[in-house]
Amino acid sequence: MGIAKAMAEIERGTAEIIDLERIETLVTRYYNEGETYRVKLGLDPTAPDLHLGHTVILQKLSVFQKHGAIVQLLIGDFTAMIGDPTGKNETRKVLDRDTVKENAKTYQEQAFKILDPDKTELMFNSTWLDALGADGMIQLTTQYNVARMLERDDFEKRYKAGQSIAVSEFLYPLLQGYDSVAMECDIELGGTDQKFNLLMGRHLQRNYNVGKEQAVLMMPILEGLDGVQKMSKSLGNYIGIAEEANTIYAKVLSISDTLMWRYYELLSNRSLTEIAELRRGVEDGNIHPKKVKEMLALEITTRFHDEAAAKDAQAEFNKVFAANQLPTDIPEFAAEEGIWICKALVDAGLEPSTSQARRDIQQNAVSIDQKKIGDVKLNLEAGEYILQVGKRKFAKVKVG
Repeated sequence: MGIAKAMAEIERGTAEIIDLERIETLVTRYYNEGETYRVKLGLDPTAPDLHLGHTVILQKLSVFQKHGAIVQLLIGDFTAMIGDPTGKNETRKVLDRDTVKENAKTYQEQAFKILDPDKTELMFNSTWLDALGADGMIQLTTQYNVARMLERDDFEKRYKAGQSIAVSEFLYPLLQGYDSVAMECDIELGGTDQKFNLLMGRHLQRNYNVGKEQAVLMMPILEGLDGVQKMSKSLGNYIGIAEEANTIYAKVLSISDTLMWRYYELLSNRSLTEIAELRRGVEDGNIHPKKVKEMLALEITTRFHDEAAAKDAQAEFNKVFAANQLPTDIPEFAAEEGIWICKALVDAGLEPSTSQARRDIQQNAVSIDQKKIGDVKLNLEAGEYILQVGKRKFAKVKVG
């Protein structure tokens, strides 16, 4: 592959790149001289599971691996105990070491579903931050002043609103930047919300005379299934990479035809040329959008499971939705006679709250034994029922 094509893949879908010339120099050296370079991604294991929004950057790292990079996957086991204040309007809860270690183990397993382990160095920042000591920490705090720190958007908002900012939170960007000093990385990746912290790495590499200043590549925040809000578990618009194959496949197919191209750009391993051809095919009417979406659903499901599981998920989806049949495996729940339908839906895990269940019933989105219901006051008598919310959520409830 030529350097121009390699750079096109690297730049694909990016939100902002600082020092693009340095990245091109590193890639050129690899192709002309076989010289590898280091690309850093820091992950604070504050939660055990990743969703597709998290994998946007992992996908970009896998592109760099194709073009000569050794990925430095940094598990922030030290910094996770402080918590990244980015985007937060209050001080984050401090995590204990055991929780961090357990979450880190899950992160590694999930990350290597995308990254090549042979081209990845797994690192933990406790290695050098524990050893930094009081003298080193004080020296680090002299590298930046409070006035500059308060220019950071989330700190500025909290300061003006009179909300608490812990001194430890000022340390976080300094420690993330010091990671770049210790790792001597050439490029660091992050989301657009990480810009302040990423630039800190450049600043500290210069101050500590590392002999280089890392380039910075920022990826956009992936929209969730609704196509509006960012992908988030709390908003319920996410696709978890540890979810069952059937769930991942069905969720990808649920996205809009417009959002599909965004997912192709940020998540697919298909080349830009292939994606452009698919898009022309849809625009010309030669390919149905659903067919293209099925290809994406198969690709993503295969990535986190395998090809056989993805094809089984496709067959199951077609059985349930195309032929209007029930799923093969439906989770079962027990309930007492007379249970309120809204509570039954919540207990079965089909609804997050009784108020949401009530709204869905009123919007004709809830079925019992494949028949729509409209009575929000319904109580279930003794018997077995198949409850359904929307097109994808099913549960068998035994009332007695």
